[in-house]
Amino acid sequence: MPERMRNNYRILHKWLPKGFVLGATLIFLTAGFGTSCKGKDETPAEPAVSLESPHPAHARVTENALSAVTFATAIERVAEKTIPAVVHIEVTERQEIVNPLLPFENNPFFHYFFNFPKIPRKFQRVLKGLGTGMIIDTDGHILTNNHVAGGATKIDVLLANGKKYPADLVGADPKTDLAVIKIPGDKSLPHVTFGDSDAVKVGAWVVAIGHPRGLDQTVTQGIISAKHRTGIMDPSSYQDFLQTDAAINPGNSGGPLLNLQGEVIGVNAAIVSQSGGFEGIGFAIPSNMAIHIANELIAKGKVERGWLGVSVQDLTPELAEKFGIDKPRGALIADVIKGSPADTAGLKRGDIIVTFAGKEIRDAGALRNEVAASPIGRSTEITVWRDGSRLVLAVTLGDLKEQTRILSRSIKERLGVEVRTLTKREAENYGIKPGRGVLIQWVDPTGPLGQAGFEVGDILLKINGQTIKDVNCLARFLGTLHPRQRIAIFVLDHRSGNTGYVQVAVR
Repeated sequence: MPERMRNNYRILHKWLPKGFVLGATLIFLTAGFGTSCKGKDETPAEPAVSLESPHPAHARVTENALSAVTFATAIERVAEKTIPAVVHIEVTERQEIVNPLLPFENNPFFHYFFNFPKIPRKFQRVLKGLGTGMIIDTDGHILTNNHVAGGATKIDVLLANGKKYPADLVGADPKTDLAVIKIPGDKSLPHVTFGDSDAVKVGAWVVAIGHPRGLDQTVTQGIISAKHRTGIMDPSSYQDFLQTDAAINPGNSGGPLLNLQGEVIGVNAAIVSQSGGFEGIGFAIPSNMAIHIANELIAKGKVERGWLGVSVQDLTPELAEKFGIDKPRGALIADVIKGSPADTAGLKRGDIIVTFAGKEIRDAGALRNEVAASPIGRSTEITVWRDGSRLVLAVTLGDLKEQTRILSRSIKERLGVEVRTLTKREAENYGIKPGRGVLIQWVDPTGPLGQAGFEVGDILLKINGQTIKDVNCLARFLGTLHPRQRIAIFVLDHRSGNTGYVQVAVR
């Protein structure tokens, strides 16, 4: 080694961290040999070490150096490739809000002290929001979050090249918080490519691109901190989040989470934060789930989900020991709905579903997601653990709408009403937390609720202090009641906006 290069090596060794010396030295030497010329009186340069070198140690060093260079530019390449396909979304939403003073309308003290004229029942407000989306094909379809575009009355999309387009909502799925919007198609439109989110490993490097707080084309990096996170959003939604520490802030929603190959492996959706900003805990919807939902929305404008007809719970170590299964993985059947596909297939309470369509079932949430994404009407194999051994059964999944019909029938029989789950917008209008309450659509005047004075439009919020989240929740609760048992229903009157308890006896 020439004396000049020995001196350079000593300098690097003194100032660079120990772990970087070898690779950094090699990069320097390789660059030196590659740029030097042989002069008349110069000593011939030593040949650079190649990957085909007969010396394995030298070969490993060169590979490490090349890997370092590749990793150093990986995020640049991902950003350069993907930014053109990431869009800025501006939304406008008009809402009707129930007047919060309405309950005091007939209060004489209110009129005496404030001398207000007749109070309007509702007033309108306009909300504006920002979000991110990604172009997924040359037809102009853009994937984003439902909470970005699902309730919007006006959507504008700004491309990375500065062009702006109005967009139409193709379809939205609140259960996965995904939506597809569309701008005019163009063969020159850049679009993202999707990777396999199931293959992503914890610790893998990822890149997030979006428009946090309106700052266009912001690129951040991090790793996959965990997989299969649930309980992050509404418990009735379908959840299987990737957790990441890549910086995600308000405005990033709907943007891509990418691997270092530039493939989308998640759709950024939520953060856990006490400050409202980035605190190192972000969540993305896995790409495999997102692709399925996007295809359904583009093809049908809605998502059709399979239905098995069971209530399941996670298998704890204690329950696994009790049922004689070696590890606490699987979904324990707590109940089987009569007349459901599960009932027809012979599934029983106490069975543990360990595989579904050939896939191992981790927990109750995993089963729910797999069933929802499976084709309706197709025979599917399920492996259950029953009485100390495995049993394979065939089940033909039904449509999730069948569940609603069956459960609605039981509610109609016992309470004399037909109900549906409250929408997010209706909940906001009445000041109710999303994911709570069912709205009465039809009342039998001779039924228990009809005789108690309930009307179409009234909202059932609780029974005996237990929150009613949706139709399924109400039906399951009614199934635990005895005939003619009296219950206390906490109800919101749709006319006045007032709430109160009413006692009735179920059939």
